[in-house]
This record gives sequence, structure tokens and C-alpha cells, in this order.
Amino acid sequence: MSDFVFITGNQHKADYLAKWLGQEVKHQKIDLVEIQSLDLHTVVENKARRAYDLVQRPVLVEDVALTFHALGHLPGPLVKWFLEEIGTEGLCKLLRPFEDKRATASIMYGLFDGKVLHTFEAHVEGIVADQPRSLDSLEWKNSLSWNSVFIPNGTTKTYAEMTDDELKPFSHRAKAIAKLQAYLHSQQ
Repeated sequence: MSDFVFITGNQHKADYLAKWLGQEVKHQKIDLVEIQSLDLHTVVENKARRAYDLVQRPVLVEDVALTFHALGHLPGPLVKWFLEEIGTEGLCKLLRPFEDKRATASIMYGLFDGKVLHTFEAHVEGIVADQPRSLDSLEWKNSLSWNSVFIPNGTTKTYAEMTDDELKPFSHRAKAIAKLQAYLHSQQ
């Protein structure tokens, strides 16, 4: 099922996926009403089914979560709304009262052909920085991304401080894409 359309309006995500898959990726922006759930699989499955209903061809969707261990399951898949409301600095402030700064970055891709949903997920453990840090602070400050606050285990840099080559061994996205790539190759 290599003839799918990646449902995203984010050119950077489409380019990243194409780069790590090593193939051209068709993508399309669709305004989907996303359900709210702390279960990443539930969000991805619903998104994939809604997208398929609109484009009537195999679709690939993705969703991410950033879970703070001190806050149970939060923000989890709701991180986008946390970012919209309090920004990256607010994410850091949420954990200031807690000793436990541990977090889990998660991603799930869902490939749906109208009948079967295949999911590819990855999780990376790390901590939340005391304040947002990035190579280009203005770019990350103005984006709805938590990359400037997440420091994966095994490094002292946030995702946003790393080059693509530095990021690959720590990237939850790269790990999930590798699983997707293995599946796509097995279908040829």
C-alpha cells in the first residue's frame, strides 16, 4: 500500500516523512474535526477513518503526545491545545513545582485503506527543560511545537537544538517511520 496520501497541511512534516522513507510522499491538507482523547490510538484511528471518508483512497495520518510523568496522562495527545493556550514556556512552568521532570514523547502513524488500520508507534523517554531552548529561538517560539522543551534521554539538547543528523537516534518520529518503512517494503 505505497500509494497513500499523507494527511497534513504541514510541509515540514511531509518533507521529513519523505526524507526518512526515501520516497516521494503525496500529501493533502484536510480540515478534520479531531476527537479529544488521552488514548493516542483512539485519536489516530478516528482521524484515519475521517480522512479516508473524505479522500476515498488510502491515507496516512499521524498524531503525537507529550506526557509529563508528574501529571499522569497529561498533556498527552492534548499537548497541541496546551501549547495554544500556554505556549512552550507554559509547558515548562507546569512542571516547576514538581521534582519529577520526566516525560514521554510519543507518535503514532495510522495507515488506513478503508478496511484495515495499520499503526506504527514509537516512544522516547526524556525530561522537560526548565525553559524552551532551540537553535533558532524565534522560529520555535512562534511555532506550536514542544520540540524546544523535550530533552530525550542520552543527550543534554532539546529536539529543537539538534540538527537532523543529531536528532535521528533520539527521534520518536524517526523510530515510527522506520516501522512504517519496514511495513511498506514488506508489501512490495
